[in-house]
Amino acid sequence: MKSKVYFADMHCRKQEDNKSAKIEKLCQAIGLNSIIKRDDLTAIKLHFGEMGNDTHIRPQLVRKVVDLVKQEKAKPFLTDTTTLYSGSRRNAVDHLNTAYAHGFAPCTVNAPVIIADGLNGLSQIDVPVNLRHFKETHIAREIHDADSMVVLSHVKGHEMAGFGGAIKNLAMGCASFWGKRDQHQTKVSINKESCIGCASCAKVCPAHAISMAKDENGKKTAHADPGKCIGCFECITVCGPKAITAEWETELYAFVERIAEYAYGAVQNKKEKVIYINFVLNVTPDCDCVAWSDAPLIADIGILASTDPVAIDKASYDLVTKAQSLIPMENNGIGIDKFTRQWGYTHGYHQIEHAAEIGLGSLDYELINI
Repeated sequence: MKSKVYFADMHCRKQEDNKSAKIEKLCQAIGLNSIIKRDDLTAIKLHFGEMGNDTHIRPQLVRKVVDLVKQEKAKPFLTDTTTLYSGSRRNAVDHLNTAYAHGFAPCTVNAPVIIADGLNGLSQIDVPVNLRHFKETHIAREIHDADSMVVLSHVKGHEMAGFGGAIKNLAMGCASFWGKRDQHQTKVSINKESCIGCASCAKVCPAHAISMAKDENGKKTAHADPGKCIGCFECITVCGPKAITAEWETELYAFVERIAEYAYGAVQNKKEKVIYINFVLNVTPDCDCVAWSDAPLIADIGILASTDPVAIDKASYDLVTKAQSLIPMENNGIGIDKFTRQWGYTHGYHQIEHAAEIGLGSLDYELINI
């Protein structure tokens, strides 16, 4: 049987059709009132955006979801986890300050904000999964302990995963520090001939895995210690001459499979108690983890809701593929996989395929307009 994915486009000529109203209609269609129960501690899982990013989901839309959950007499809280890389969300204190700066203060969103993996990302529950890459996953304790969850995902591209939607939001966003390390695992290598010795990579490496030293010719270059590298790839983002690489073709195929398996672990104790809402708005090339927001790949498409994370991501992917591109492409980008076009070495769609293979959801869906 096809999974139901409800869809609201962006056309609006009256108050009754604004984005908040569309969210309410989607939640009614998906049966929020039969999934979220009285006194449920309900995790509203979202990404607050790295400091400087401004294309994350808007707080007023998140507030609408909070209010709908409260109508069912549940107890919602906004949540995310600390990051593996350095930045404005590496620990709970910095993460909270970033969330508040981006408009997610309790007085605005009508709910508390809780960083689910504790002060330094080490608060976790080990969840057995027995899959291809993992026997168990390390899930943030407060997300695991929640009675129900609403997963709010901003659909966009990603330099490593290729595509970011509900599955990736579950995987990285619900994992502890050790869970994120589990998923990355990919090591970097440095081309000594291309390296200019600027030390930018060493300055940003959160694991202190990169050091600077002179070679036999006296040239100062960077050196990566594979034993310390955590695979966060922050060094790659700051390397001007692009001297730092990884084995993209082989490593990233396995990487997206690991993402799918962590998403599976994140919902094992609440399979029938999760709602997914994907925002196909501001579809930028990069994750909201970067401290900027590039121009979008396409015009805003709409908002989707489902109880199936695979189906909603597949529907989102398909809608973006069918859409006209805002950047130069043949045939105006219609029918072109824009995520793979942007990041040619990635395997964004395989993330969805593997999630279906392990039983997280179905690739077969029915798109229902509301």
